[in-house]
Amino acid sequence: MRVAVTGAGGRLGRALIEALEQAPFSGPLGPLAWSRPDYDLDTPGGAIMLLRRDRPEVVIHAAAWTDVDGCARDPETAHHRNAIAPGLLAKYCVAEGVDLVLVSTNEVFDGRRTDGRGYGPSDRTNPINAYGRTKLEGEELARDAFRAAGSNGPFLGIVRTSWLFGPPGADFPSKILAAGEAAALRREPLRVVADEVGSPTFTDDLAEAIVELIGADGVHGTHHVVNAGWVSRAGWAAEIFRQARLDVTIEDVPASTWQRASTPPAWAVLEPTPLPSGEPLRTWQEALADYLPVLRRQRVAAAK
Repeated sequence: MRVAVTGAGGRLGRALIEALEQAPFSGPLGPLAWSRPDYDLDTPGGAIMLLRRDRPEVVIHAAAWTDVDGCARDPETAHHRNAIAPGLLAKYCVAEGVDLVLVSTNEVFDGRRTDGRGYGPSDRTNPINAYGRTKLEGEELARDAFRAAGSNGPFLGIVRTSWLFGPPGADFPSKILAAGEAAALRREPLRVVADEVGSPTFTDDLAEAIVELIGADGVHGTHHVVNAGWVSRAGWAAEIFRQARLDVTIEDVPASTWQRASTPPAWAVLEPTPLPSGEPLRTWQEALADYLPVLRRQRVAAAK
């Protein structure tokens, strides 16, 4: 099976390429890595040439504009990259008979849930920011394209996830470690948002779950794939410092402490859907324990 990955140079894209290289169904040629300049969200029409050149059987669309504040400041570009581009890719996939896996986000929900449960695939979507709105529109355009193909056409899978972390850094763990070290040197508490709660998800685990869905022919439909458990930003920071053995005092503050262009959902928790194996993803704390040594090595190398 030939599988192509858009955004192959990004955080999730790299993890997907690595997971697909280990997948038994990938074959001797391995996965197809589509990234700029060949595949560019700003010129998505080029996807048809890639489909005809490489002839994949499945495309995993991991490319997106994930700068949520940037999306709020420039909603037109967000619309083009997160809605028009995947919608066009979906049309091309249908025309070429290629299955599509579209990676989406918890931010299609408003985060106002108060019953302590995670959002499921059938819960009502209601995004409150430009990033969430454009990602939801991308979902809807893709569904429209595949619905027009009918039951005998290729399949569409939508995989929503939340609070991604993993190599190459520049994620919440790496940023909070740097902030914590600076706070420790100043002997000051570190202020961290305590009223945003989500499901931290390790890119390696998400990538392996997507590969499992593809290998088991189980991608069709909408899936919520996150590491087990949920936590506030402040709680996540506390666990990072605990595992890193960094002595930092955390001061819980509300999200309103800082003005942002975008408003994130306060409750960003997704209820994971079952995987074909029946085994849920491990806890985010266990995943973090695997990631921190990698992050430390990267930080040491960058400091040299």
